[in-house]
Amino acid sequence: MFQKYDVIVVGAGHAGCEAAYLSAKMGKQTLLITMDMTKMAQMSCNPAIGGIAKGQIVREIDALGGYMAIATDKATIQFRMLNKSKGPAMWSPRAQCDRMLYSETWRTKLENTNNLDLLQDTVNELIIDQNTVIGIKTIMGIDILSKTVILTNGTFLNGLMHVGSTQIEGGRAADSSSFGISDQLKKIGFTVDKLKTGTPARIDGRTINFSELTEQKGDDIPEKFSFSEETTAVKKQRSCYITFTDKEVHNILKGGFKFSPLFNGVIKGIGPRYCPSIEDKLKTFADKDNHQLFLEPEGINTNEYYINGFSSSLPWQVQYEALRKIKGLENVKIFRPGYAIEYDYFDPTQLKHTLETKLIKNLFFAGQINGTTGYEEAAAQGLIAGINAALVIDKKSPLILERFDSYIGVLIDDLVTKGVDEPYRMFTSRAEYRILLRQDNADKRLYPIAKKYNLISDELYTIFENKYKTIDDFINFLKTTSITPLIINDYLIEKESKPLSQKMKIYDVLVRPNINLIDLIAKDKILSKYVETNNISNEIIESTEIFAKYEGYIIREKQMAEKVKRLEEIKIPDNIDYFSFNNITIEARYKLNKIKPVNIGQASRIPGVSPSDINVLLISFGR
Repeated sequence: MFQKYDVIVVGAGHAGCEAAYLSAKMGKQTLLITMDMTKMAQMSCNPAIGGIAKGQIVREIDALGGYMAIATDKATIQFRMLNKSKGPAMWSPRAQCDRMLYSETWRTKLENTNNLDLLQDTVNELIIDQNTVIGIKTIMGIDILSKTVILTNGTFLNGLMHVGSTQIEGGRAADSSSFGISDQLKKIGFTVDKLKTGTPARIDGRTINFSELTEQKGDDIPEKFSFSEETTAVKKQRSCYITFTDKEVHNILKGGFKFSPLFNGVIKGIGPRYCPSIEDKLKTFADKDNHQLFLEPEGINTNEYYINGFSSSLPWQVQYEALRKIKGLENVKIFRPGYAIEYDYFDPTQLKHTLETKLIKNLFFAGQINGTTGYEEAAAQGLIAGINAALVIDKKSPLILERFDSYIGVLIDDLVTKGVDEPYRMFTSRAEYRILLRQDNADKRLYPIAKKYNLISDELYTIFENKYKTIDDFINFLKTTSITPLIINDYLIEKESKPLSQKMKIYDVLVRPNINLIDLIAKDKILSKYVETNNISNEIIESTEIFAKYEGYIIREKQMAEKVKRLEEIKIPDNIDYFSFNNITIEARYKLNKIKPVNIGQASRIPGVSPSDINVLLISFGR
């Protein structure tokens, strides 16, 4: 007989693993149910973590006590900091991973986490009593009671895979779909719809002519994701490779369009606009003669390669023929063709910012069932759902991150306020305060929050405090210590910067364009000695330089965030009748009534609600 749990997490993808790990970490008796225990945190698509804006999310998950960053560091086979040529707000870490090692690392962690039980089974029904979830039922005929339930079903709810005209029920290749939950929740009143995603063929590296491809190596000095000292940067890296499609390849692919479920009306779900299939690319960018492809290794000890940029649901014969016309792939053999998959998702405006549903108490949704795409977005939601499930049991105030706190705050606010009409993917452009939400300062932004909820250890928090004291002291040293023209002028002339006519504070020299702190340390013995004496790491040097060069922008964004924060502090009563406001547009009344924003800040971000509508609300509240 199963015990009654505090938290049941359904699904062990990236969202489910983080949700289960965090709720157990917070002392709650947790059960993680998965259809296949050998595929926990499975990288169903590309074997990589991070990237533009996604890398920031991973570092935020780490700062809040999650495990994704650590698992990534332990499985990394290549590390690159993207966008280094741009400002630091755009820098984004990305790691190629050993896909099997990543999953194995997660399973090892979960199997050794206190308060956490694992069960291999499929949930097909929720037990609901008086609009409150109280447990789950499985296809094995097991009923298990729980105080809260978190659904993280990914692409498995009524999942249907497409390869040309062939359709296979499944949540991903070789895995069956899950049925029952969607229909049950739809009857209760939830809005359920379809989305589509896809994945490319996997190919045999022994049949690739790498001499015809452009090699893409990792960084010379690779970094890592986790702020903790539990992991180290990767030492042995594997390369990725670049090739291109051409007109001949495009003609072969176009010849298969008549069999494409994307174009003949078979697939109804909307796919990710920012990660289109190769056939979508040929339609959307008809004027382009080629498209770039990245060949990414799936691990250290495998010959399997992922073809990033070649996602397809065309018949396997068309995919195979087209692949063999690509430079370097003339003799390629495939391990598995690409496919598209349709799956059920729930309109995320049906959620609170805690990710608890509005219709059913103590029921949480996280991951792709909320209309998102990407491992990182899913894991972030799982983390927040796991934390809030634990907090609701203890009747404590929930953890709600704001848009000026984190990319995770932006992600969840976008979902519950605006909803989705296509798979949601995070970009730096979605965040209004990008300079504040950098990848390097995720610990500074979120460690205090993590400490408040006991998500990180006292030891880790002490290391964090010492790090930022060191940075503050270093900045003060730079602001109070001068450098002479004799030492620096040759370097300034080389960098096309005006030479000094007298001594100048090092800080004032550093803020100039094209001047970097590493060079100044190499030039100035006093500065070099300070760095050596105080054990200033490369991480601290980088953070110090970013602050110096962007101090004005950082201060300005903080001031803007403070203004917005005042709107977030104006709460809106739960029982407000928006239809009684005759001075608000009809569209705004319907949108406000549907979303039921918790404060004026959220109300102002709802599509269809204008500034004049917000002014009416402010006046009604005496503001």
